[in-house]
Amino acid sequence: MFERVLIANRGEIACRVIRTCRRLGIHTIAVYSEADKDAQHVRLADDAWPIGGPRPAESYLRADAMLEVAKKSGAQAIHPGYGFLSENTAFARACTEAGITFIGPRPESIDAMGSKAAAKALMEHHQVPLVPGYHGDNQDTDVLAEQARKTGFPLMIKAAAGGGGKGMRIVRTEKEFTDALASAQREAASSFGDTRVILERYVEHPRHIEFQVFGDTHGSVIHLNERECSAQRRYQKVLEETPSPFLNAERRKAMGEAAVAAAKAVNYVGAGTVEFIVGQDGTFYFMEMNTRLQVEHPVTEETLGLDLVEWQLRIAAGEPLPLRQEQVQAHGHAIEVRLYAEDPDQNFLPGSGKLRRLRLPAPSRHVRLDGGVIEGDAVTIFYDPMIAKLIVYDTDRTQALQRLREALAECEIVGPKSNIAFLERLARHPVVIEGRIDTGYLDRHLDEFLTGDAAPSDHVLFAAATAALLHDERKLAAASAHGNDPYSPWSRADAWRIGHAGKRIVALTLREQRHEIEAFGHDGDYRLQHGASQCEVRGARFEGDRLSARFNGQGAQWHIHADQERITLHDANGQRHAFTRAAAFAWESKDGTGGNQIVAPMPGRIVLVKAKVGDTVEEGQELLVMEAMKMELALKAPRAGTIDSVSATQGEFVEADAVLVRFAS
Repeated sequence: MFERVLIANRGEIACRVIRTCRRLGIHTIAVYSEADKDAQHVRLADDAWPIGGPRPAESYLRADAMLEVAKKSGAQAIHPGYGFLSENTAFARACTEAGITFIGPRPESIDAMGSKAAAKALMEHHQVPLVPGYHGDNQDTDVLAEQARKTGFPLMIKAAAGGGGKGMRIVRTEKEFTDALASAQREAASSFGDTRVILERYVEHPRHIEFQVFGDTHGSVIHLNERECSAQRRYQKVLEETPSPFLNAERRKAMGEAAVAAAKAVNYVGAGTVEFIVGQDGTFYFMEMNTRLQVEHPVTEETLGLDLVEWQLRIAAGEPLPLRQEQVQAHGHAIEVRLYAEDPDQNFLPGSGKLRRLRLPAPSRHVRLDGGVIEGDAVTIFYDPMIAKLIVYDTDRTQALQRLREALAECEIVGPKSNIAFLERLARHPVVIEGRIDTGYLDRHLDEFLTGDAAPSDHVLFAAATAALLHDERKLAAASAHGNDPYSPWSRADAWRIGHAGKRIVALTLREQRHEIEAFGHDGDYRLQHGASQCEVRGARFEGDRLSARFNGQGAQWHIHADQERITLHDANGQRHAFTRAAAFAWESKDGTGGNQIVAPMPGRIVLVKAKVGDTVEEGQELLVMEAMKMELALKAPRAGTIDSVSATQGEFVEADAVLVRFAS
C-alpha cells in the first residue's frame, strides 16, 4: 500500500479521499488554488501545496503543477477525484512516465472511453447495445445536418469529449438544428476544449441507469450493481438511488453483464461507471462510460458496506479485487441528493458567498454527509457550487425516502440561496415516491417543484409569528437569569404598557414581501392579527425543534428553526417557509427601476451578444449569453422596448451587478 498520496482535486471529493487515506494510515498531500487557501481539504490534509490562481485553468487543470508538487512532496501516487484531470489521458500518462501511480484506469482505457464517438464505435464492435445515431469524425456543419436528417428527430446533440450534461441539446425539428449545434459546440469548447459532437436518436421518456464497475490488474472485472439516476434537470443528476425501482432480477443481470463487457473491452482497471439509457419497455442502450469515481458512489457504498476509495487505492497498488461477482450482496436502500448554492426559482442560478449558517443533520447509521465546506466558509464563483451530498439509508425504499424527508427538514443554509426547498418537494412528489420519474420529467414539469411567488397562508404566518414571540421571550428570560430582575415589568417581552394591554409587531419577509402580524399576550398565549384575520394561540411551546400549540382551538405541530434573524418552518405538507425577520418600524420599499437594464447576475464571461443599440426587442427575448460557474446563462429582456446602450462585448469577463444593457426610458 502507498505511504504518501497526493489528491489532485478540491472540495468534497478531496475531503472524502482524505478520510479513507487517514483510516488506512496514508499520508495525504493536498493542493490548492488562491481561492482555496483556507478550504477544508487544505485543513484536513497532512500537507498542502499552492498550485496557482483561482480559475481551474490556472490551478486544478494544470497537470504540470500537480506533477511538480508530487515530486517535491514525495507522493507515490495521485488520486484525481472526479472532474478536473480525472479523465485526462495525457495526465494519466504523464504520471506513469514520472514513476507516480495514477489511481485510476490505464491511459489507453481513458482514451478509448474519453471520446463518446470512439467509445460507441468500440461498443458496437463488442455487441453492446447502442442508440442509433452518428459518431463519425467528419464534423462539418453540413455533414452533421445531413446525418441529423438520417438519424431522425427528435435527436440529441452531445459533446464527444463531454460529460455532466455539458454540450448537450435536444433538437425536435430540423429548423432548430443549426442554432442548437452552435450552442452545444460553444459549451463543449468552453468545458472540454473540444467542439466535436455526436448525434443520437432521442429516446422519449427514458430512464438513466448506471452500473458501477471495477477491474484489477490481474484481469478480473465485476460490477457492483446499479444506480438509478433518472431524476435530472438539464442532464444534471438531482437524486440518485440504489437499487433501481425499475429493474427486476432479469434486467439487472443483463445490464450488469453488458457493463462488464464494456469494461473488459478496454482492459479496465479501477473504478468506472457504465451508463445506459433505458426505454419504458426495458430496452437498454449504452450511453457512455465514465472512467473515474462518480459523485453518487456513496449510495453503492451504503448498500454494499464497502469503501470504494479504499478499493481504488488497493487496486492501484496491485492488489486483486476483494470480491468475486457472486459475493456482491446488497442490503437495504440508499438515496443521495446534492445540496447546492443555487436559486431554483431563478432558473437554478448558481450562487456564491459566505455560508453564514450551515445546519445539517447529525450523521448516523441512516444519514451520511459528504461535504467540503463548513459554516463560515465561502462558496466561490470559480467552482461547482455544491455544498454537501446528503445520503440516507434504510431497510427499504419507503423508509429511505422518509429518512430523506426528515434529514432535509433539518437542513438550513443562510448566505447564498440553496435548493433545499426544491429537494423537499422532489422527495414528496408522487412521481418520485412511485419510482416512475424519467430523465425529462423535471424539465417538463418544473413548476410542480418550485415554490413560486404565492403568499404564505395566514395559518403559516401565525405559526411563524408564534415562534418569533417564543424565541424572543426565551432570550429575554435567559438574560434575566444573568442578573436582570425577572419580576420587573421592564424585563417582560409582552409590550406591557400602563393602563392597557401591550401590542407587539412581528415583521417577517418572504421572497421580498413584508408581512406584519400584530401580537398581544405572552408566555405562549397570544392573540394574533394579520389584516382582517385573527388567531388565538394557546399553550405554545418549543419541544426540541418542534413548535406545538393550539391555534383557534386546534392543536398543531410545526418543525421549526427560530433565531433573531430567521424563522424557518415546515407546514403539514412538508413545504418549507423560510422567513427573514425585519425591524417592526423600519421599511424601505423596493426600487422599481430595474426594468430599464440588464445586469450580470454573477461574475462570468460573455459568450454571445445578440443585441445592439437601437434594436426594438420583446419582453423575454434573449439578448446575451454568459458563462458562469460552468454553465451558460441566457439573459433576457425584462420588458419590451428599445435598447439605448450595450456595455458587454463577446469574450469579456464581467463582475456581478455590472450593467450590460440599458433600455431607453
